[in-house]
Amino acid sequence: MELIERIRLHAARSPDSTALEWPGGTIGYAGLAAEIERLAAELRGRGISTLAISLGNGPAWAMLDLAALHAGLCLVPLPPFFSEGQMRHALKLSGAQALVTDQAVVLRERLDLPEPMGSWRVAGRPLSWIDLPGDPQAVPAGVRKLTFTSGTTGEPKGVMLGWNHMEPVVRSLADAAGVTPSDRHLVLTPLSVLLENIAGIYTALWSGATAIVPGCPEVGLIGSSRLDTAAMTLALDRFRATSAIFSPQTLQGLVEAIESGLPRPAAFRFGAVGGAPVPPRLLERAAALELPVYEGYGLSECASVVCLNTPGHNRPGSTGRPLPHVRLRIAADGEVLIAGPGFTGYLGEEPPAGEWWASGDIGRLDPDGFLHLEGRRRNVFITTFGRNLAPEWVEGELTLEPAIAQAALFGEGRPWNTAVVVPAPGADATAVAAAIARSNLNLPDYAQVSRWIAAEGPFTPANGQLTGTGRVRRAAVQGHYQQQIERLYQ
Repeated sequence: MELIERIRLHAARSPDSTALEWPGGTIGYAGLAAEIERLAAELRGRGISTLAISLGNGPAWAMLDLAALHAGLCLVPLPPFFSEGQMRHALKLSGAQALVTDQAVVLRERLDLPEPMGSWRVAGRPLSWIDLPGDPQAVPAGVRKLTFTSGTTGEPKGVMLGWNHMEPVVRSLADAAGVTPSDRHLVLTPLSVLLENIAGIYTALWSGATAIVPGCPEVGLIGSSRLDTAAMTLALDRFRATSAIFSPQTLQGLVEAIESGLPRPAAFRFGAVGGAPVPPRLLERAAALELPVYEGYGLSECASVVCLNTPGHNRPGSTGRPLPHVRLRIAADGEVLIAGPGFTGYLGEEPPAGEWWASGDIGRLDPDGFLHLEGRRRNVFITTFGRNLAPEWVEGELTLEPAIAQAALFGEGRPWNTAVVVPAPGADATAVAAAIARSNLNLPDYAQVSRWIAAEGPFTPANGQLTGTGRVRRAAVQGHYQQQIERLYQ
């Protein structure tokens, strides 16, 4: 079933029930269905097949996305954390014939774009339409979403998804999380991130629930990597959110805010956390605060979520059981292999071969079917003592310390490990050293950090040292600090 059909069903049963909510406005299911039809007709009339959007979070983003899906267009979201080079790459490779944006002046200057072809008002917001000289044949027929991974190395790849790939995920998530029309999902991350787009907006609307879409600053997200934890915590309570999606960083912010005295969101019943490795001690702290948060696992190549812990089946330390639409097995070398709807392929590359897709993640399935991840296959290194070590584990332990904001671990072929550390605001070298010493107490000797370097600044998507989902771009960090790292071993 198409998403617009589900929205029409909810509109027929409860036309005034709130579908989208934002500061200062709401739209019911009947109104949303009508607006999707209107916008889809306008999109069809413009004679394009691929549309790029660069918008801040809000109802306009959601409505344009839904209209493009209904109109049969391929939508290309441009994340706000993409560099100029990444945006140029996405626009060129996708063959987008138009760009809709709320920041035309900035993008025209950065990307040398043509003059906008007038203003287009969506959800009461004036947006700019910019025609582009893209190739309408660049994207294969049937692709409805082209999401560019921000990956840990190289140029972003265009992951091609049809509704036939996204719908099984939406259906599985709605069932697994027990989403009902009374739920209120608060969007905490950019809608250009596939996880929030599908697991947040699509799943809520599929289920007849309310999706709350404030701008990022209103939920404490400032720029691409700064977080006002108090603003986020208070927003969860103010909007009476029953669900939200967290990264490990935003969950840690919520936990610290409540530990410091802010009230626990009263209506909150289900939080999913993923996108990057989640330290077990962070989940323990959340549980101590009675925060109902559940770790999951997913990839863009699987249309977001693959596994998820739930209230009825929760095993902390795992990423949960596979959702009903997928199957997992573990290869001989420990790599997680996934079968299911998958994706069409990477734009410009040969389609995936065979039934099983190699995820690039190392993990194991326990006897009850819960998936335990150990790290990215390409990140695992071997010390001179022959120990295999996944750096994400150690980095997770380090960043649980209040004095350490971010960390990247290195030690391939070395007798001991070193870390590049981003100190938390106000933390000096003494505080960082003490934090590392405490973390080492929770680690075996081969995983402990012996020496460290203070980073020049935070790892961010803007400087190429962090992906949009919060994963450290380890090669970029190592390249930047290579000389300092080498000096530590001399």
